[in-house]
Amino acid sequence: MSTLTGLPDNLPPWAARMADLYFAGTSATYVLHGNTSDLVEIPNGPTPRYGSVNEFLATQMFGRFDLVLGFDLAHGIKAYAGGDVERQRQMVGWVSRRLGDPERMPRDPAQALFLLDRMVLENLTAKEADRIKIAILFDFASFVVPDPERGTASTSANLVTMLKWAANPYVKRSNMAFVLIDERLADFHDRLVGSPHVNAIEIELPDEPARLRFLKSITADVDVSSFSDFTVEALAKLTAAVTLADLAVLVESARRSGQRLDEKRFKARKKQLIERQAQDLLEFVEPKYGLERVVGHEAAKKRLLDDAEIIRRGRSDVAPMGYLFNGPVGTGKTFLATCLAGSIGMPCVTLKNFRSKYVGETEANLQRVLGVLRGMGPVMVIIDEADAMLGQRESGGDSGVGSRVFGMIANAMGDTEYRGKIVWMLLTARPDLLPIDIKRQGRAEIHIPLFYPQTQDEIRAYFVVIAKKFGAVLAPEDVPDVPFVGDLSGADIEALVGRAWREALLANEDKLTRDRLASTFEGFLPSTQSLEREMQEIAAIIECTDRAFLVPSALAMLKEHGDREGLQLRFKEIMRLLGKA
Repeated sequence: MSTLTGLPDNLPPWAARMADLYFAGTSATYVLHGNTSDLVEIPNGPTPRYGSVNEFLATQMFGRFDLVLGFDLAHGIKAYAGGDVERQRQMVGWVSRRLGDPERMPRDPAQALFLLDRMVLENLTAKEADRIKIAILFDFASFVVPDPERGTASTSANLVTMLKWAANPYVKRSNMAFVLIDERLADFHDRLVGSPHVNAIEIELPDEPARLRFLKSITADVDVSSFSDFTVEALAKLTAAVTLADLAVLVESARRSGQRLDEKRFKARKKQLIERQAQDLLEFVEPKYGLERVVGHEAAKKRLLDDAEIIRRGRSDVAPMGYLFNGPVGTGKTFLATCLAGSIGMPCVTLKNFRSKYVGETEANLQRVLGVLRGMGPVMVIIDEADAMLGQRESGGDSGVGSRVFGMIANAMGDTEYRGKIVWMLLTARPDLLPIDIKRQGRAEIHIPLFYPQTQDEIRAYFVVIAKKFGAVLAPEDVPDVPFVGDLSGADIEALVGRAWREALLANEDKLTRDRLASTFEGFLPSTQSLEREMQEIAAIIECTDRAFLVPSALAMLKEHGDREGLQLRFKEIMRLLGKA
């Protein structure tokens, strides 16, 4: 088969992969998904210009083809020449002779594909000297071959036409290519994207060198310091997961609004852009503290501080892929996770509920989120209530959505290319409900159990830290002995401090006193020890990956029940008592 010729030296990664597949002759049909609506660098001598994906394909990938056609539901069939007037004229003439008046081309997909299929067949059966090089680009292609739930009889016929082109060995040996373009891979028919003759290629978010070239291009004649506290190099570094189109808006809005792009405005704008890019399925977390603010759990803190140092040094080869923080409710799992992000100095996001009642929407949402995370790295991802969020390998009653979600998450967590760049933090009180595939080495590999404060000194330290959070003044020696050692959660302590500080403010007192706290303790009733809490504590002990992480009460529980095997029996017994077995 002939090869693409005249390609630029530095293709974007997605285009290079597409060219390699074309050269190999294994496929002539491609699905481009992901960041398809962004600007793409188009070589133009010493100064690059930027255009759409379609323009890049028409002028660069298929710049030597005789005919490049595009189709979408709004405009029907049209010729793409990328601004080359003579080439456009030749293409329109060819279309007029073979397909009819371009102005009267059908917009209905079934009718349009019938015409295009006839053209493909005629080209394949023509004498070799009369054959031409043809590329057909389908924009918003998922509307042409949608997933089965959105499909009709006519879209099924479209699917058959596409699959015939993809599997035809004569097409693969000819200078022909079919490119289907749409943001969300999940919106396409499974039979299409699952075909061995079709290659799905993700257009990823621009990397730092691409962002830098773009910023230099749009600020070539501008004094950046006149509207920004950041150089173009700094902006390129700090705008991971931001599209080139959004970068242009960021720069132009600062130039034209007169509002200088300082650190505060930049952070707010970047947060807004990335959350919008993730369709509000990610939420930025601004860590206010580091691990030094975490009370107790000294062995766990040491391990986390060591890991933070490894990541700061750039030694991603020995950095953990992820963590599992587990323990009873109210033990500070979220606080510990955000404090780790603060100690590393890494951006931190929480994964919001991406599940949808609409068919295909859940997978599409997750696909988009994972694409943004890959573009953001380094980033720490907090998944709260992970047992409910991540699904199972075997899921019934949901048409396989749960198992597909599980597979996507598991693959993303296990991708070693992103070791040290995407750090996964799974938080749950029920680690036993998480699939073992997620908890294994190479995914959420470090399991850290969290427990309630164990000693009076720990509880005093908790009181002081939480008082600072409220803006109250409290010395450790002003915290009286608490009668509920081992039964007070972090949430309980926060409630006690809040109640005491409220009473102090009403009494016009400017700090928390020993007497004020003592009177608050008198009326406080902690939650009673329950089977549910015992079950959560046992689950945390069983999941622990380092004995040093266990507090004295946990070690005593291990000893009492004869190590893990005995605890597992007790766990099953509690499950039966609670009716959950």
